[in-house]
Amino acid sequence: MDGSGQGGAGQDAVGRAEEARELQRGWYGEPLGELFQRLIGDLGLNQARLAAVLGLSAPMLSQLKSGQRAKIGNPAVVQRLQALQELALQVAEGDTGALEAAARMEEIRESAGSSVLSTTTHSSAAVVRGIQEVLRSVAPAAEIEQAARSLAPDHPHLAEFLRVYGTARTSEAVAHYEAHRD
Repeated sequence: MDGSGQGGAGQDAVGRAEEARELQRGWYGEPLGELFQRLIGDLGLNQARLAAVLGLSAPMLSQLKSGQRAKIGNPAVVQRLQALQELALQVAEGDTGALEAAARMEEIRESAGSSVLSTTTHSSAAVVRGIQEVLRSVAPAAEIEQAARSLAPDHPHLAEFLRVYGTARTSEAVAHYEAHRD
């Protein structure tokens, strides 16, 4: 025996999990394991509570988190996930307190999905967070601010874009995005 039997199967599983996480990155903006961990941390949940709020079984959440499964099949669960992301953002920015967040999570849990969240608000916030993540992964806020100051005399709109999306609060960037997207 060449010893590749068990190792090969394990490597195949690892490869499939990596492939699933890359698919998740395309569908959800990041691997679900990272997204779930951020929600758990930002909202003070445990994995079982997160599963309950989303309307998933704990084993299904675990499979999505580990990359054993790639996609959330139920659109209502995806909408609840989006609502939780928006809530986590509000909590992180200090716009929503712990008691209000707990009540909101219960509303999200009980929802069918679509009535929980304004599609426009979520879409704007999702686009803005994506832009912010890219900018902030390229350079720290101080460097982005310096670049904005350098651009301001000749390219004021680009300078404003860098400042708002690279260094300002997400709520300010969402307002900017909504004012300029049409």
